[in-house]
Amino acid sequence: MNLLDPGSLLAAFGVGGIFVVLLLETGLLIGFVLPGDTLLLAAGVLSAGSAAPLPLGGVLLAATAGALLGAQGGYLLGRAGGRWVTRSSPDGRLHQGLDRAGALVERYGTARTIVLARFIPVVRTVINPLAGMTRVPLRTFTVWQVVGGAVWACAIPLAGWALGTRVPGLERYVTGLVVVAVGLTVVTSLVQWLRTRRRAGRPGAGDADPVDVSAR
Repeated sequence: MNLLDPGSLLAAFGVGGIFVVLLLETGLLIGFVLPGDTLLLAAGVLSAGSAAPLPLGGVLLAATAGALLGAQGGYLLGRAGGRWVTRSSPDGRLHQGLDRAGALVERYGTARTIVLARFIPVVRTVINPLAGMTRVPLRTFTVWQVVGGAVWACAIPLAGWALGTRVPGLERYVTGLVVVAVGLTVVTSLVQWLRTRRRAGRPGAGDADPVDVSAR
């Protein structure tokens, strides 16, 4: 079994695997390597298959529970000492995610960033401890992470299910579909990163602290 292969995870653990992966991806800083988006898309496609190995209702319930509980746990981790974890981590992607999260907060504010971050790999992992580290009010964080988490956890599987119902037999090609989805995610992330770098290079762009969200 390959923990980074959505098809392998779903075959081995079913909806329980969805819950655990999303809990880890959104709750622990080490979880950014896990395949959240692609897992949800693959689960949606498989739930539309003729054999229906995964019940759509179970997929949505497990995904929503994992996403919401994980984000709340990540926030508490940040309040308890997430800054030390991020500073001591040698992984470049994690620090890039923190930079992107800070840039999103500066542009959109805390509430919208918490929602938007759900759809951006790595950023959705770091935004929760970041909010805890910078003392975003618990009520504000909880309300918006529930909104963003529920939309993300339901929209992607439903999109996969809708695609699977319109293309008979698509579940047999779920691995190829996942590869395409990963490619699109990488391209989108690269474009966003280049835009962030371009804005950061403009005069006056570095005056504000990109990770200080406590005032929002």
